[in-house]
Amino acid sequence: MSGRARRGLGGLLAAAVLTVSAGHGAAGAAFPKETATSIGTVESSGTVPVVGTDWGAPGPYAVSVEIEAVHTFYRPQDLGRSGEVHPVIIWGNGTGALPGVYGSLLRHWASHGFIVAAANTPTSNYAISMRLGIDVLEQRNADSSSPYYRKVDLVHIGSAGHSQGGAAAINAAIDPRVDTAVPIQPGPLTDPDLMDEPVFYLAGQRDLTVWPALVRAMYQDSGHVPAVYGEVRGAGHLSSIGDGGDFRAPTTAWLRHWLMGDTAAGRMFFGPGCGYCGDTALWSDWDRNAKALQVPAVTP
Repeated sequence: MSGRARRGLGGLLAAAVLTVSAGHGAAGAAFPKETATSIGTVESSGTVPVVGTDWGAPGPYAVSVEIEAVHTFYRPQDLGRSGEVHPVIIWGNGTGALPGVYGSLLRHWASHGFIVAAANTPTSNYAISMRLGIDVLEQRNADSSSPYYRKVDLVHIGSAGHSQGGAAAINAAIDPRVDTAVPIQPGPLTDPDLMDEPVFYLAGQRDLTVWPALVRAMYQDSGHVPAVYGEVRGAGHLSSIGDGGDFRAPTTAWLRHWLMGDTAAGRMFFGPGCGYCGDTALWSDWDRNAKALQVPAVTP
């Protein structure tokens, strides 16, 4: 299957549920069918629109939220409106938290065309409920009575999470259906050696719960995959909740690159003049490993 890599603490978190609606902007042109990367080609998701380079701005889709017993789904309101299929993000919460704590960030990703399956568990570390979200979407994608019918891109799936959920994002990536992981300030109960997907590690410069050194150690243990490390300047452990703060734009760009084949997003991370490489206003520390440096510059 083209473009698909195959593979097989806990911070205390207490925060109010935030309910900020994601907006929607103008649609752009369709992505090219395929984008070259270090692992072959990333097949794009039909006619999901491009959005320019302001990854922190709302995407072109209005958003619906479906709160269920095991998952909360954040998704484009009008799925497949132009015949496109939508990539999937499975999400893990920090210790003691539920998806609503991160609701504005998850809405933001949905506004960019992703279907987010957020596990309704405050103890996400083993990623069981996260991975179950893929199973649920597989069933709905095959159900002709479901609004998800034939509108879910099950070829492009990412795992993401914060704190305990950040460790869970790595643990979820042992599932061969997962293509990339975004652990945000991840807890220690995980082993990067178990995954073989591209991974974007995010730390907070002032995080006293998950120290940046712990996240950097995970990054350094990921030399077998394309790995990027970003330490957000001035960020504490709770800086990523709500709308994601300064974590929102780079995570969106990473997910758009690996799951949508967004060429402009790829140039933020890869190539000799990558957009994030010299951004000292955003990053207090930044690094790319040898595997990531092998990813060629992505051109339209």
